Amino acid sequence: MKWVLIFLAGNERNFDQSMHRSIFETVELRVGMSCQGCVGAVKRVLGKMEGVESFDIDIEKQKVTVKGNVQPDAVFQTVSKTGKATSFWEAEAAAPEPESKPTEPVVVA
Repeated sequence: MKWVLIFLAGNERNFDQSMHRSIFETVELRVGMSCQGCVGAVKRVLGKMEGVESFDIDIEKQKVTVKGNVQPDAVFQTVSKTGKATSFWEAEAAAPEPESKPTEPVVVA
């Protein structure tokens, strides 16, 4: 029993570090994809990436959404290895633009 307590105490720091790495993230990327071959390349690298729970690829929007116990920079680097232009999806691009009210003509008498 004493041996187990010493063993756990010795690995406490490693345990704490691993806990920080297992945070569930959703990462959205803009990826230049023009064909199904491009989509296949992205699928291959994400399918091999550790921690990826799921991913969605939208070729029309050029958007890749990755969910899992991953770090955003690691996902970015992995997808970049395909050679496709890759950037983080900006929050402004996803949010609808505010509607502008049409200007009403002013009548001067």
